[in-house]
Amino acid sequence: MRLGLALGYSGSNVSLPMDLIQEADRLGYYSVWSAEAYGSDAITPLAWIGAQTRQIRLGTAIMQIPARTPANTAMTATTLDQLSGGRFLLGLGMSGPQVVEGWHGQAYGKPLQRTREYVRIVRTIFERSAPLTHSGAHYQIPYQGADATGLGKTLKSTLHGRSDLPIYLAAIGPKNVELAAEIADGWLPIFFAPEHYAAAYGTHVAAGLARATPAKNIAAFDIAPTVLVIVEPDLEACFNLVKPMLALYIGGMGARGRNFYNDLACRYGFEAAALKVQELYLSGDKVGAINAVPDALADAVSLCGSPSRIKDRLALWRACPITTLSVITFDLNALRLMAELVL
Repeated sequence: MRLGLALGYSGSNVSLPMDLIQEADRLGYYSVWSAEAYGSDAITPLAWIGAQTRQIRLGTAIMQIPARTPANTAMTATTLDQLSGGRFLLGLGMSGPQVVEGWHGQAYGKPLQRTREYVRIVRTIFERSAPLTHSGAHYQIPYQGADATGLGKTLKSTLHGRSDLPIYLAAIGPKNVELAAEIADGWLPIFFAPEHYAAAYGTHVAAGLARATPAKNIAAFDIAPTVLVIVEPDLEACFNLVKPMLALYIGGMGARGRNFYNDLACRYGFEAAALKVQELYLSGDKVGAINAVPDALADAVSLCGSPSRIKDRLALWRACPITTLSVITFDLNALRLMAELVL
């Protein structure tokens, strides 16, 4: 198992914990992952980080598919990959309808088909085996719409990048997970609960790998979940730090009947609690929603407690086919503890 460092989103001001990132680089962490929602973008921080680190890979978790054309994403990925000496990892995802339609002004419909087309186009650009053409439901290259000039040319990237630059997909729904296993090099799950891997994900990962062309085995697929790590013997204090994020996502990220994170909690067996959290959150009672998150769910998706408890809990994560475990922490001691236990 390798280690990654997940940075999360910016607040009202962009800042990067460079002391933490450089220590992760020194300790041998495999990757550092940036994010974007509707504030700072995911790429600019990685350019800054890449200039101040030596070996750690630079991953996006995620670049939002509706925010960029496939060609723009491929250009950006190849550029940063070359400037960093081949360290870039391209993490992609659809985000959710609230952001896609409310921020980017794009239709969210048919995300699976759109993702499949998008990845196919990006890989074609990376490969440079022929000028780029694509005729699909979401993308036509050259553009063939009613308002086309007819002057569009088939082109190949002038930049010669890696044809095998790794592509990761963020996914939590069963069909999305299958798609990731089929067409991507890696999978970026959020709120991963190792105890529930077999029931919630195992068959979908296997089905996607079997559909890949050519078929691939799980050893060739990088499962790279994030995990919040809190080194603190008081478990109640730990869980109180985990629950606000769970309440936000389970309760507020999406509408009733269209919340992927709520669905995930239900698949983990916390259906009653998930519905209660959502009701409280959407009614404006955020404190009540936080308090309604079960300790067992907070524990399932995090690594909390004393160093010895975290070491014991790591066995659950090692039992899953995880290749890269991306740590969420701003604590140097937690960062170093994970390196001591894993690397």
